[in-house]
Amino acid sequence: QVQLVESGGGLVQAGSSLRLSCTASLRTFNSYNMAWFRQAPGKEREFVAGITSSGRSTYSVGSVKGRCTISRDNAKNTVYLQMNGLKPEDTAVYYCAAAAWIRSFFDNTEEYNYWGQGTQVTVSS
Repeated sequence: QVQLVESGGGLVQAGSSLRLSCTASLRTFNSYNMAWFRQAPGKEREFVAGITSSGRSTYSVGSVKGRCTISRDNAKNTVYLQMNGLKPEDTAVYYCAAAAWIRSFFDNTEEYNYWGQGTQVTVSS
């Protein structure tokens, strides 16, 4: 059974940094595109950042661009999300996801085959 396990969330003050990690039990992790999404209470799940299987290309959205960096270590089956300059509006449960193929866009939740259980990030003002 495939598992994606996120870690690194917590309660921080505005302006702080966090690094989230997601370790996957995928036998061929280096063939999967990976992404981070987040979901705040009462809101839809939204795309944060994505990275291709090789790690050569990354994508992010306007609300976090310049503050978040996605990276991966295929030797460790792990994808990371470095978040700097955190704001209260970044408060959400953060999920990692794995897609064997991206047919349309990284921000389409339907592209993803596997999801983690999420890690809570809370930013206080």
